Amino acid sequence: MNALYLLAGGFALLAAGYCLYGKWLEKVWGIDPSRRTPAHELRDGIDYVPSKAPVVLGHHFSSIAGAGPINGPIQAAIFGWLPCFLWVVIGGIFFGAVHDFGALFASLRNKGRSIGEVIAGSIGLRAKRLFVIFSFLTLILVVGAFASIVAGTYNGFTPDGGGALVRNEVNGATASISLLFMVLAVLFGLLVYRWEMPLGRATVLGIIGIVAVIALGLRFPLYLRYDHWMIFIGVYILLASVAPVWILLQPRDYLSSFLLYAMMLAAVVGIVAASPVIELPAFTGFEVNGQYLFPALFVTVACGAISGFHSLVASGTTSKQLDNERDARPVGFGSMLIESALGIASLIAVGYIFTQNGNSFTSQTPTQVLADGLSQMLASVGLDSAEARRTTYGLIILAVSTFCMTSLDTATRLGRYMFQELWLAPGQSGKDVRGWRAVLTNKYVATLITVVLGMSLGFGGYAKIWPLFGAANQLLAALALLAVACWLQDLARRNGMFLLPMLFMLLVTLTSLVLTIREQGGKLLAGTGGFVAGMQAAIAALLLLLSLVLVWEGWQALRGRHGRRAAARARD
Repeated sequence: MNALYLLAGGFALLAAGYCLYGKWLEKVWGIDPSRRTPAHELRDGIDYVPSKAPVVLGHHFSSIAGAGPINGPIQAAIFGWLPCFLWVVIGGIFFGAVHDFGALFASLRNKGRSIGEVIAGSIGLRAKRLFVIFSFLTLILVVGAFASIVAGTYNGFTPDGGGALVRNEVNGATASISLLFMVLAVLFGLLVYRWEMPLGRATVLGIIGIVAVIALGLRFPLYLRYDHWMIFIGVYILLASVAPVWILLQPRDYLSSFLLYAMMLAAVVGIVAASPVIELPAFTGFEVNGQYLFPALFVTVACGAISGFHSLVASGTTSKQLDNERDARPVGFGSMLIESALGIASLIAVGYIFTQNGNSFTSQTPTQVLADGLSQMLASVGLDSAEARRTTYGLIILAVSTFCMTSLDTATRLGRYMFQELWLAPGQSGKDVRGWRAVLTNKYVATLITVVLGMSLGFGGYAKIWPLFGAANQLLAALALLAVACWLQDLARRNGMFLLPMLFMLLVTLTSLVLTIREQGGKLLAGTGGFVAGMQAAIAALLLLLSLVLVWEGWQALRGRHGRRAAARARD
């Protein structure tokens, strides 16, 4: 299969989905450009900050991208390129984009509140509390996994063939550039929001700044060990998640998006120039290395097709920054499809590596596979010297670590929101409570708890967290679909576009959790699992129990309201 067919066909289908299906959803749900958004209604200069569409798009896309659309398709490629491609395209349009757009729209119409608050109004207070607990647990996994991934890309010392630690120049440069990037983001935020420079002019200066910090970082790499970076990341996200969004989170995400756009452009140029024939089998079987295509494919691809984390971003930070409801489709629906496009590029990269080196990609991390594949393909446009390939490889590593860091910033802030929300009654804020509740809803205390729990998991390495994160994340998506479906039904609007995706994702993720409990429980009984197996089994069991209760509550709400409306129509 020529990679150009996958690239062109996939991009064309995603574009058609945005223009046709996304536009139809906008009309059916009643997007109203004249309606005042929560960013204006509740403007506070900290969380509620009305911002231009490109800025919000940059924040949202950088926050949701992370490592998911890279790790997922590359890991799922063991089943062949065809199942991955179909799920990324079909799932991206009819599952993920609907999920993200719906969560953003529901939050906009609920004063920028979280999906948990939407659940409180459409299903019930108990369901809301269970959802908040579930979301907080998922965010802890996100913080742990992404912190570990970022620290790994910054780790200045890696083992050579003999096991001795040697300096890793790519990682050292990535770390140095990332630190300079933080300073650049603060300066950009001051330019736009304090010195009121026009966004276009500030963007030009920001892009020049990106080039400058990359040049400086490549010239002056920074070498620290993994554990030291984990401590630094913990302190950084602790501070970043309590700072006003305009000073660091939003400008960092906006500027980061240009790195992602540049990487995707480079991927397209490399694929078109190399025009590689993918020899990775189209389909390898329903069972590979002890994993079954169902449910493994749909859990592993994760953010490349649908991700529950996106609903938390859309309803936690993005809805508080949207200047106009007309921006909801490009930000919510469009960002998900761009992420699916990145998933297709990642799939082509792993196919290219397979064509060149066979199954060697299974010994590399997904980030290394992407960087290796794209840098080799870019050699076709003249970047074939050892120095050029090293630079392009390093810049791709940098882009991926930047996505993870932006997701990490946002996940920590969302974890703080969820933890605070857990101790508040509907309509309450932290100012309305006293005593121990006032302590737990304090933003510094809530952030500290989130960071400590997440970083404690992250020190063990992302590989131990990722399987649970995948299942929890996709189950969260199913629950968010259920919440928006109930909310739309309350408004007497169409919600059928949520029901099939919800049922399918429930089946996928509940099956995955049961298999995880069985596998880890078996290790414990055999005495081979230890603490990690016990932790995974316990968290999987808790997630399974919480989700079953939530599904029952949601089903009762859907059936009860449908029955009441049917009875009312019969009386009329």
